[in-house]
Amino acid sequence: RGPAGPARVARQPEGVSPWDGGAGAGPEYLLVDGYNMIFAWEDFKRLARDHLDAARQALMDLLCNYQGFRKCAVILVFDAYKVPRGTGAVSRYHNIHVVYTKEAETADAFIEKVTYEIGGGGRGLGGGGDQEQLIILGHGALRVPADLFRMELERTSGEITAFLEKNNRLKKSLNVRAALERAGGSAKAPKRAADSPGK
Repeated sequence: RGPAGPARVARQPEGVSPWDGGAGAGPEYLLVDGYNMIFAWEDFKRLARDHLDAARQALMDLLCNYQGFRKCAVILVFDAYKVPRGTGAVSRYHNIHVVYTKEAETADAFIEKVTYEIGGGGRGLGGGGDQEQLIILGHGALRVPADLFRMELERTSGEITAFLEKNNRLKKSLNVRAALERAGGSAKAPKRAADSPGK
C-alpha cells in the first residue's frame, strides 16, 4: 500500500475542491480506507505499530467528529482480506458506519463497489491506489490523496474548535447576563413586597 488516500467525489465539477459544498449534488458520502489512512499518517502509523486497535479507535473518533460537523454519511472500511474465514461485518459506531471486509475482499474493492452504487447521485469519498483511481474516475468520482484529506480533517477540527469557543463565550455571557437579571429581579421583588404590606 502506498499513501493513497480516501476520497472519491462523485459528480464533482472540474476545478472545484472536493471539500467545497456541492449544493444540489445530492447527499455526500465519505468512504475511507482505514488502514490506508492509518499507515499514510506518521502519528497514526507510530500508534499502530504498538496498538493497532488504538489507531483504529482514534480514526473512528476523528471521523465521528468530522461527520457530526460536516453532516455527510461516513463509511470507514478496514481490510479483512487476509483474515482466514473472515465473513465481514458492518457496524454502527456512534454516527458512522464501520465495515470490515470479508476474506479475499480489499477495502479498495468494497469502496469501488459502493462508489459505483452511489455514483448515480450524491458525492462519494473513498480511498485507493492509482489503478483503483482509474476505475473510480470512470464512475464519476475523484480520489483525494491522504495528505489532502488530513488537511481537510485538521481544517474541520479547527472550525469545530472555533465554533465551540464562540458558542461557549456567547453562552457564558448569556448566563452571566441572565444571572444578573435574576439577581436584580430578586433584589427588587422583596422590596416591592415590603412596600405594600397591606395588600
